[in-house]
Amino acid sequence: MKSEPLVDRAFLEKLERLTLHWQKSFQGLVGGHNSSRSSGAGQEFHDHRHFHHGDDLRAVNWRAYLRLEKLFLKLFQMEPRVPVRVLLDISASMSTGGAHAKFDYARKLAAAMSYVGLVRLDTIAIHPFHRALEDRFLCSGGRHRFGPISDFLQSLRLESQTDYLPVARQFLGQYSQCGLLIIISDFLGDGGCEKPVQYLADFGHELFLVHLWAEEDRDPPWDGELELVDAETGGKLDLEFDDAARGRYRDAFDQWAASVEKLALRNGGRYAGLSTLTPVEDAIFGPLASIWGR
Repeated sequence: MKSEPLVDRAFLEKLERLTLHWQKSFQGLVGGHNSSRSSGAGQEFHDHRHFHHGDDLRAVNWRAYLRLEKLFLKLFQMEPRVPVRVLLDISASMSTGGAHAKFDYARKLAAAMSYVGLVRLDTIAIHPFHRALEDRFLCSGGRHRFGPISDFLQSLRLESQTDYLPVARQFLGQYSQCGLLIIISDFLGDGGCEKPVQYLADFGHELFLVHLWAEEDRDPPWDGELELVDAETGGKLDLEFDDAARGRYRDAFDQWAASVEKLALRNGGRYAGLSTLTPVEDAIFGPLASIWGR
C-alpha cells in the first residue's frame, strides 16, 4: 500500500513563490537578503517555474506563453551560492504527539524547504541526526528531483537518544564553509543543546532554530499518580499531577523555550516555536515567514 505524500501538489504550487532567505553575508558567496534567480547578463538558463503575482515580467518565457497560453518564469544559474543545510532530529523523543507526532511534522517541514530550494536551484543538504550525524541527502537539480527527496524523508525511522555535542563536532568536521543552518528539533536531550548549538554559531554558521513540540510536551493532559517514562533513555519518574503542578510545568516549559529562542537571537539567528497542532502550511506562511525572501 502506497503511503500518503508528505505534502500535496496544491501546497507545492504555493511554495513556488518562496525563496530561502539568509541574513548574514558570507565571504566569497552571494550576500544576505538574496532574491530569487532571474534573467540577466552572465547567467546560464537552467529551468522554469510557474509565474506568480509580483514576479519580474522581464523573466517570463513569452515563447512558451504563445504556445501554451500559460506564464512561466525563466530561472538562471548563478554562482556561488550560500550553502543551506538542514539538521533533522530523528531521535526517539520526536515520537510524541500521537496523530500530530513531531517526527511527521518535522519531515513535512523539511520536504517543503527542500522543494523551495529545488525550484530556486539552491542545493540543500539534509542531515538526519540523533546521537550521531547520519549521512546527508543532497537536494538539487530542479523541481523534478523532489520525488527522491520525498522518498528519502519517508524512509527515515526514529532512532535512539539525542546527543548534540558529537553531532555538532561531526558537522563542523565535515563542513569548513559556513552557511545557513536550519535545525528542526524538539531540542530535548540529557546533555542539553545550548553549548553545542552555540559551538555551531561560533564557527560562523547562521542559525535558524525550528523548535517543535507536541501539546502534551507543553501542557500534559493527565491527572493523578503517574509514572513517566523517558522516550529516549527509558528512565522512570513517579509523580502526582494536578492543575497546580500542570501550571508550574507549563511555566517551566515556556521559560526553557525562551532560552532556546534567546540562543538563536543572541547569535544573530532566527527562531520559530511551533506546536504540531499548527497546520504546516500555516507555519510556513506564518511563524516561518522570516526564512523566506518574497
